Amino acid sequence: MDLFEKIKNNRGPLGQHAKSAHGYFTFPKLEGEISNKMFFRGKEVLVWSVNNYIGLSNQPEVRVADEQASKDWGLGYPMGSRMMSGNTNYHEQLENNLSAFMRKEDTILLNFGYQGMLSSIDALVDRKDVIVYDSECHACIIDGVRLHQGKRFVFPHNNIENFEKQLQRANKIVEETGGGILVITEGVFGMSGDLGKIREISQLKSKYNFRLFVDDAHGFGTMGEHGYGTGEHLDIHDEIDVYFGTFAKSMASIGAFISSTEDVVEYLRYNMRSQIFAKSLPTPLVIGAIKRLELLQNKTELKDQLWNIANKLQSGLKKAGFNLGNTESPVTPVYLSGGVGEATNLTLDLRENYGIFCSIVTYPVVPKDVILLRLIPTAVHTLEDVQYTIESFTSIKDKLENGEYISEKLASF
Repeated sequence: MDLFEKIKNNRGPLGQHAKSAHGYFTFPKLEGEISNKMFFRGKEVLVWSVNNYIGLSNQPEVRVADEQASKDWGLGYPMGSRMMSGNTNYHEQLENNLSAFMRKEDTILLNFGYQGMLSSIDALVDRKDVIVYDSECHACIIDGVRLHQGKRFVFPHNNIENFEKQLQRANKIVEETGGGILVITEGVFGMSGDLGKIREISQLKSKYNFRLFVDDAHGFGTMGEHGYGTGEHLDIHDEIDVYFGTFAKSMASIGAFISSTEDVVEYLRYNMRSQIFAKSLPTPLVIGAIKRLELLQNKTELKDQLWNIANKLQSGLKKAGFNLGNTESPVTPVYLSGGVGEATNLTLDLRENYGIFCSIVTYPVVPKDVILLRLIPTAVHTLEDVQYTIESFTSIKDKLENGEYISEKLASF
């Protein structure tokens, strides 16, 4: 069969809906200042789907720093990869600042979170090593694991009993190969909002010889007293051997980082293909990240405001009878029952008639007949936003249960 003919006939589980969903349910355009209210298709909507956790995208100091850095350096500098010709004092300053903040020996900057996670897994393990990972890890981890040429074992989400069984399997293999074991989980799981069992996992270190790699994209800047993540929140930060954070969530920018020991970070600098063979992160983004990190550290009231909104939103929704799963973070999943057609009708009603924009997640990302509406509270939301959302969700839940959204097809917009 011709390759293009195969693509034409099989668009994939999500792509099959492209023509009817594109521009509304998929690839929507939110316009205007990044805030609690933005514009969607020309109408102002209350937005719960932007990862601007502590509101840094709108901080005047951040906007000034971004603008001045762009004027001073442009988006081209530095040219080349950092190893060859793209290193600057600013890149090294940001790495040093992150290391101090994260209480780790050293840090490496990454151009993108997805790319960096995938490439770091590829660099850290070889065919003699074994990876053990949580079944609900982010796609960047799953894709990184797929690159691994050795054995890999997955355990059901946060199931520590099964996790230990996988460790036992891994241990038998590395006894023969002479390799090591890398355990990968997340600090905050981005869809469900629950926390990885980092404490329980780390307690098995004395019994099994493994290293722990934690993706804390949603925990960096939001979790813990000082904001340096889920490890701080659980008081086991030192047990995390390799810490991954991103600038795309609480820092409201682009880029990511890994903090670990000096040996590990130096190894990654010289062995991560995604960094060795890619252009360096542009200087304005680096300078902007330095300012964002400074505010994240010093303006702790922003994180406090985030949690105030998150707690009010979650407690209000629970009181109204909504199922939020096991979230222990600002991520607020609302689980409802219904098919894809019902989900799109509900979302259309929510956006057009209630003026609320949030992310809709359906099969195959979640099980069939499950509708997940994911809300991301931020420091720029208000208590009025929270109250209006709870009232609106109560209304659409009643409509859903009364069968008003029943449909075999996607809603038309």
